[in-house]
Amino acid sequence: MYETIVTVLVWVSALACGLMAGLYFAFSSFIMRALGGIEPTAGITAMNAINLTIVRSAFLPLFLGSTLVAAVLAVIGIVDRETPHALPMLAGGAIYVVGMFGVTMARNVSLNDALTKVDPASGEGSALWRRYLGQWTRWNHLRTLASLAACALHVPTISLV
Repeated sequence: MYETIVTVLVWVSALACGLMAGLYFAFSSFIMRALGGIEPTAGITAMNAINLTIVRSAFLPLFLGSTLVAAVLAVIGIVDRETPHALPMLAGGAIYVVGMFGVTMARNVSLNDALTKVDPASGEGSALWRRYLGQWTRWNHLRTLASLAACALHVPTISLV
């Protein structure tokens, strides 16, 4: 029974990490570039709309649920150190929780909050937008890599449990 539960958790985590990696990859590779190519007022307005909509979508349960599952797998990796899947579960879970969830909460959310407080049509808004694009995207690259690394660590683990 334990092995079945762990297998299900690893599958869920691998799929969720893959979904999150794909979402973040889209933002890093073309969404932010497209928003940066339009007038700052429109870019700020669009990004604020995205940020408002995303937390009211299936993203939020996926974001929170995948973090919880990754944390559980990391704990299992610590507790069940003798099995061959312990290290990849621990590493994948920790990388995901710190590199995806931690970075999101510490960096991307604070940048998003600052963006909502600025007048998009002001000079301050335009200056913030230029800084925001670079900073937000750099942190998003890290979230992408963390999500992808966690997925990559979990996929081979499936055959070990």
